[in-house]
Amino acid sequence: MAKGHRSQIKRERNEQKDTRPSAKLSYARVSVQKACFVLDAIRGKDVQTALAILSYNPRYASSVIEKLLKSAIANAENNQGMSADDLYIEECYANRGPKIKRIRPRAQGRADRIDKPMSHITIVLNER
Repeated sequence: MAKGHRSQIKRERNEQKDTRPSAKLSYARVSVQKACFVLDAIRGKDVQTALAILSYNPRYASSVIEKLLKSAIANAENNQGMSADDLYIEECYANRGPKIKRIRPRAQGRADRIDKPMSHITIVLNER
């Protein structure tokens, strides 16, 4: 059943932990497909270019992702001591979250369901 003592298991788990700076936003009120349009535009770019792209992108998701990217940059500077000039976006992805389910009245006493999707957005940075 168990591989070893509890402290040994925790030690092994902490050794496998990812040390790259990242930021995650859970339950963002934007669909995965709409978030991925913006994330595809900034994937692999350096941080200054990505911020410029996000600030001029007209989509709603870009404002949410811009705030998340600034948080990831702050995490890199404060927690790992990295320089913001050397950072680039190594990974960025959006996973599906829960849906808010609403009902809209229709003709003849019927009801239609409206699904309002959410997503979990993650940005992982690294140094060049």
